[in-house]
Amino acid sequence: MTDFAATRALFHLPPGVIYLDGNSLGPLPRAAEARAAAAIREQWGERLIRGWNDAGWMALPTRVGDRIARLVGAPAGSVITGDTLSIKLFQALAAAIALRPGRRVVLSDSGNFPSDLYIAQSLLDSLGQGHELRVVAPEEVADAIDEDVAVTMLTEVDYRTGRLHDMRALTASAHAAGAIALWDLAHSAGALPVDLAGADADFAVGCTYKYLNGGPGAPAFLYLAPRHAETARPILSGWLGHRAPFAFERDYAPAPGVERMRVGTPPVIALSVLDAALDVWDGVDMADLRAASIRLSQCFIAEVEARCPQLTLASPRDPHARGSQVSVAHPQAYAVMQALIARGVIGDVRAPDLLRFGFTPLYLSEEEVVRAVDILADILATGAWDRPEHHARAAVT
Repeated sequence: MTDFAATRALFHLPPGVIYLDGNSLGPLPRAAEARAAAAIREQWGERLIRGWNDAGWMALPTRVGDRIARLVGAPAGSVITGDTLSIKLFQALAAAIALRPGRRVVLSDSGNFPSDLYIAQSLLDSLGQGHELRVVAPEEVADAIDEDVAVTMLTEVDYRTGRLHDMRALTASAHAAGAIALWDLAHSAGALPVDLAGADADFAVGCTYKYLNGGPGAPAFLYLAPRHAETARPILSGWLGHRAPFAFERDYAPAPGVERMRVGTPPVIALSVLDAALDVWDGVDMADLRAASIRLSQCFIAEVEARCPQLTLASPRDPHARGSQVSVAHPQAYAVMQALIARGVIGDVRAPDLLRFGFTPLYLSEEEVVRAVDILADILATGAWDRPEHHARAAVT
């Protein structure tokens, strides 16, 4: 059994704070702070440019990718890290579309993160080949997959409600129709067991600053199924995706496998921090993690429904139909959340009316969940949320 008391000790957690926002930004792993200092002082400071060879900087995107691969059910050598999630999605979608040149539809759903839809529409407009981004309701995806679809582009866990898509079933439906399956794991990786190889996914992308605790703006990752490793065409043909980047050849030739999805210089400090953050996962069994996250979220829902009649559950009630987050609705969600944060309970808000809470067993206990609802119930019962300072909007919600 995974020792979650031991994993909790690996994090810097501010005293007096109950942190229910790891689904948006994970807390600081203690080892990450030390690794960042070492990368800056001992590697960059002392080794200077020699760090590329002496400290293995150039291999970081692949080495860290292999560590993430274990957490998402991917084989070694199929995951690369670097750049942002938007860039990795752009790369993966472009490569997926190119694998189905006779088709013109990219299928997504209205629960997808808006940035994914923006990236897709921008790419299709730039291609200028008559492609269509077709967006349907989440429950209509399976029926919308037909022989016109080139790519299904879906986020496994809905960022607003935590609703969970059936990756295996929808990937099978895509393949049966001759389409490519691309998955965004932003709210899946580190939150629940993911089996990319078992589900037969073609591409996947994800961020590492949420449940993987890699820090704000931590590098994203891209999965390329081995069967596409030598045929996928990288639309961003960066020099580090070249087969021999230091030969400085005039013409581009893709590197073998997922290495072709590298673009530019790896963010060494950020990757070093992420590498240290992933140490937390060395003793974690994903089935244990999932069971514990369900216990925490079920406890939260039961407590809220017993004591907070002003709130409405906005997430699937079945814990197996959602990820590791729960959303509840309130017409003044923003002000309620600001009042909560002022009392030391940190979650976040998604417009227009959702209070969103993440449940991360690595550092969160059932006792803290109950205490958080104590505070939430008091804020709602007393109307403490309805103060001017709680209505003042900040840039980030």
